[in-house]
Amino acid sequence: MRLNDKVAIVTGGARGIGEATAKLFAEQGAAVSVWDVNGDAAESVAAAINEAGGRAIGCAVDVSKKDQVDAGLARTVSELGGVHCVVNNAGITRDKSAKKMTEEAWDLVMNVNLKGTFLVCQAAINQMLEQGTGGRISNTASVAVDGNFGQANYSASKAGVVGLTRTLALECAKAGITVNAVAPGATDTPMFDAVPDDIKAAICKSIPLRRMADSREIAQVHAFLCSDEASYVTGQLIYADGGATLGV
Repeated sequence: MRLNDKVAIVTGGARGIGEATAKLFAEQGAAVSVWDVNGDAAESVAAAINEAGGRAIGCAVDVSKKDQVDAGLARTVSELGGVHCVVNNAGITRDKSAKKMTEEAWDLVMNVNLKGTFLVCQAAINQMLEQGTGGRISNTASVAVDGNFGQANYSASKAGVVGLTRTLALECAKAGITVNAVAPGATDTPMFDAVPDDIKAAICKSIPLRRMADSREIAQVHAFLCSDEASYVTGQLIYADGGATLGV
């Protein structure tokens, strides 16, 4: 299997793309540490993986808190035996136009989406260096890196993730650690549940493939980037958006 004998951390792993990624990685042979701010939900996903014959643990982790990241990593190493792959999927939105956006909304999104990605990357890289095994990191950006009305905080955080990804790719290459990012387009996740049907229809109409992605389709890109098949790919931003950013 593609990820056999690997230990993977998936943040934001309790629902949506994160849940799909955790389950796909387990199907492909990885032992999975499911991290989420909702610990009960993380444990529920881990239980489902274990019941299906995989190996997983669930960890309550707020990625914006260094002590929680360190605790999650320590538990992962202790119970699963190391870290070989990381998917930084945890992310939030607090949308408002810039003139109405509060400082609190700005800080919250930046802390989870950008600082959280950095803290998890830092902890994982140090563990991978200690193991001497190399590794794979796949971060989550967004098509919003190109700008999106009402998402100054989210767009800035995801653009920051891209810069972080490319810098870490340069810093970690000699150690055999690759660092890439995936930019999902509109994806059918709980985040879209509150979007009215007519707006969803308009979004789909604007996408060349004429539909939103399924979470598992995004998970497949993360799986490739975390596999040995992507051993010569690093510092890249992969758009998985159905052609939405082609401008057609």
